[in-house]
Amino acid sequence: MPEQTDLEEYRAAKDEFFRTDVGSPIPPDERDSFTGLPYYPPRDDLAFELHPVPFEQVETVVLETSDGAQREFERWARLSFEIDGQPAALALFRDPDHGDLFLAFQDETSGRDTYGAGRYLEVPVLETTEDGEPLRVLLDFNYAHHPFCAYNPHYSCPLPPSENRLSVSIEAGERNP
Repeated sequence: MPEQTDLEEYRAAKDEFFRTDVGSPIPPDERDSFTGLPYYPPRDDLAFELHPVPFEQVETVVLETSDGAQREFERWARLSFEIDGQPAALALFRDPDHGDLFLAFQDETSGRDTYGAGRYLEVPVLETTEDGEPLRVLLDFNYAHHPFCAYNPHYSCPLPPSENRLSVSIEAGERNP
């Protein structure tokens, strides 16, 4: 049997978490029948190693959430790339408490093949400057996932800002059941 890829391991671990963990967004009475999340097939062309371009002024912004609350993030950098020959860009946010890099986005699959409010990506840092600032990051849409509020309305999930609405289809990552 071939060895699992990192993506396959990630997906299997996520399915196990959703099926068995007390912190799962799947309601407890539905976990026994949960058979796993649907995903697009992996696409190497939707994974990018990018140099983020920090905004001249990092500002704290408030993102609305699915339950009408608000959540603060630092609007930190722009990521530019191409999808099927079309230029695209997304604002990259940083969690002010932990420093994690985060993207919330919508694309042409939103509301059709994927959750209407959008999907998320955690963006790993591949290389840093001498002073610890991210120099190179991995934007891998194969790891795009629905927020927990897609499975359970009791969660509060940040909504993508208008600048993170792409006019292309990102057929990678999690899909609707």
